[in-house]
Amino acid sequence: MRMMKTVILGLTLAGFAAGGAQAGLKEERDITAGLLAIAVADKIRRECDDISGRLWTARSYLMGLKRIARDRGYSDAEIDAFVNDSDNKAEMREMRNAYYKSKGASNLDHASLCVLGRAEIAAHTRAGSFLKAK
Repeated sequence: MRMMKTVILGLTLAGFAAGGAQAGLKEERDITAGLLAIAVADKIRRECDDISGRLWTARSYLMGLKRIARDRGYSDAEIDAFVNDSDNKAEMREMRNAYYKSKGASNLDHASLCVLGRAEIAAHTRAGSFLKAK
C-alpha cells in the first residue's frame, strides 16, 4: 500500500504547474506525457479486478522522470511544490479523462476502463507497460 501511495503521489507530478519553475515543469511535455501514462494506468488498475499494476515498473519510471526534471535544473523543492499543487492534480485528472474519451472509454464507466486497460496491455503502450492482466 505504501508503494501505491508513492506511485499515486508521483502521479501528481503531472501537475507541475503554478508559477515560476512550476510553470516550466508543466511545459516539459515528455515528463507530462509520462505522468499522464501513469495516471491512466493507475485509475484502470484501481477499477478493474482482472488487471493489476506493475507498481515497481511505475515507481522506477516515475523516479526516472524526477531525475530528468532534476537534470533540467529543477530542484526537489520545485518538483515537490508542483506535485502537491491541487490545481495541477485536477488538471492531470482532466487530461487523463480526455485520454479515456479519445479511446472510447469513460472514467465513470468501469467496464470501458477494463476494455481500455486490456487494449493498452495488448498494444504495449506506455500506460499498458504499467499494467498486467491477472
